[in-house]
Amino acid sequence: MDVIVANWWLLLLRAGAALILGILTLVFRNIRLYDLALLFFGYAMLDGVANVATAITAMQRRQSWGLLLAQGIVGVVAALFIVAWPALPLLSIIYIISGWGLGTGALAFISAASERTPSRGKWLLALSGTAAIAVGTVMAAVPLATPSAVAFWLGIYAFVFGILLIALALRLRRLVEPPRLQSRPAA
Repeated sequence: MDVIVANWWLLLLRAGAALILGILTLVFRNIRLYDLALLFFGYAMLDGVANVATAITAMQRRQSWGLLLAQGIVGVVAALFIVAWPALPLLSIIYIISGWGLGTGALAFISAASERTPSRGKWLLALSGTAAIAVGTVMAAVPLATPSAVAFWLGIYAFVFGILLIALALRLRRLVEPPRLQSRPAA
């Protein structure tokens, strides 16, 4: 059984983290740059570590693991860049988030196109990759002058990404768990 299907709950964990990031960045619109950097650090690190853990499990089961590991490394490296320099200017944070979005999005899109990816939900994986590429492109192309603007676009992305991952996790869960039979009351 494919490791991603078996670990569908990890997708739910990543989705929950994305939704929390999305809600926090959208609710706290006047977020300070330092707080925004910490939120992104937490999310990117959790997402990256989850991908690395899945890649290690896939490697142990002799399944395809390269794209998962690459996604995980991109997330962990982006998170580490954010905390390695606590006084990063806004433009540097924007470019780190942009690079992270473009990198993880491209890898998710490639993973969706892979023959080894379970066919159920490939389009959701492709959409999640597209969302990450979109946020990376917006961050790089549009001069976002304030932490609030960066938080807004990051929040929109995280919210959309979280919903897509929930949908994907629930689809994959159906492959693992047998359908429940309706029991009828005794007559």
